[in-house]
Amino acid sequence: MSLSIGDTAPDFDLPGTGGRNYTLGEFAGNPVVLAFYPGDDTPVCTKQLNSYNEGLEQFADLDAQVLAISAQDVQSHEGFSGKHGFAFPLLADVDKAVAGSYGTLGPLGFPRRSVFIVDGDGVVRYAHRAIAGLTYRPVSELVEELEKLTS
Repeated sequence: MSLSIGDTAPDFDLPGTGGRNYTLGEFAGNPVVLAFYPGDDTPVCTKQLNSYNEGLEQFADLDAQVLAISAQDVQSHEGFSGKHGFAFPLLADVDKAVAGSYGTLGPLGFPRRSVFIVDGDGVVRYAHRAIAGLTYRPVSELVEELEKLTS
């Protein structure tokens, strides 16, 4: 399945950092930045999530919640998040079901680096799936897309 702009974003219920489960639905009314990333403690993923953490105030100014999702388990996420001080949750999609529902699985079954912006009504307003995954969408681009939701 490939999710497109204008589609309703699939809800999910995933365990995450902070000792609790997270659903997309709990953020209804506010935009959500869903950042699918291949792996904890990998060079590009670390740079990406650190940049989002550094830009967290810009996301917060637009009432946007950042959620990062990968296939590692919560224990791995807790270590990764603790090491870097991420102030947003990392969610464990160990069976890759959520990655599959968002169309981010590559040909070998590994989640591709992808970012979706879901508006407060649960509709996908931005979607980017990386082919190689060596780069990531910068905070400035995501903030620009979020600003379009308020105009």
